[in-house]
Amino acid sequence: MKDTGRQAADPGYGKVREMRDTGRQTADPGKAREAQAVAQDPWSELRRHTDARIALGRCGVSLPVARWLEFRLAHAQARDAVRTFFDREYLIDRLKARGIACLNLASAADDLETFLARPDLGRRLSAASAAALEEYARTHGAEGGVGANVCLVVSNGLSARSIHDNAAPFIDELLPLLDRAGLSVSPAVLVQNGRVAVADEVAYGLRAELSVILVGERPGLSSPNSMGVYMTYAPKPGCTDEARNCISNVRPGGLEYAAAARKLCYLVQSAFACRYSGVRLKDDMPDTGLPSGLSTSGMNRIPGFRVSPACCKN
Repeated sequence: MKDTGRQAADPGYGKVREMRDTGRQTADPGKAREAQAVAQDPWSELRRHTDARIALGRCGVSLPVARWLEFRLAHAQARDAVRTFFDREYLIDRLKARGIACLNLASAADDLETFLARPDLGRRLSAASAAALEEYARTHGAEGGVGANVCLVVSNGLSARSIHDNAAPFIDELLPLLDRAGLSVSPAVLVQNGRVAVADEVAYGLRAELSVILVGERPGLSSPNSMGVYMTYAPKPGCTDEARNCISNVRPGGLEYAAAARKLCYLVQSAFACRYSGVRLKDDMPDTGLPSGLSTSGMNRIPGFRVSPACCKN
């Protein structure tokens, strides 16, 4: 009441009071001590070039509170990425809007807890999905994608968020390149709770020559939405990991969609030329040049694009 009366009698009083309070806030000794207590790291300038946790500074022998809270947030985002529900209907709607046919299947891991505890069940289809795939292959011919050059599989893996964010825009970049190369592609096969190897069974059932699976990677503390792309030539149940090629960290903050699609198309073309994939298939893609045409000789006629003899060495 006293301050209100003085302010009414003296209009300038409120302004002076506000300036005094502001002065007290900026001269808060607690904040000043906190700023002095945080020792900056000499690599601080490098932090703007990477999401990696470098140059965090220190407060005594501990992390500054702000950096510790950032770590807690990143850890929570990584856990959420693993446990986010894979919304296949959402993705199917996005793909169908692009004119891409889809098949909706599931692995033998009935729920997330089983999927995390039993990786082997994520590597094969459920009995119902295996039967549905067999029926589709029996009733659909080449016009339905059976016997295609490339079988395209999509699964949540360990990060459904990565597939929700990245699968559709990556496919947008990939399909025109495969079409330019003269390669036919199966419908997009969505598999709930699938591991990488589930693509072998799917591609084998659709009689495809090569499988490509987009799968959510294990989330990191700086990348909860990182997508992996795995390619296998002549896929069949029982294929092992040395027969695959992997492109990792596909996301806006990692490997961009266009670059990842070009790399994959190069590897696909090289696999068809060499008739194998995996550790024997060497990645020597030039900075310029895109794959086009199935035969090695046809690929070598494209300016700036060559299949190196080294890629086909045993």
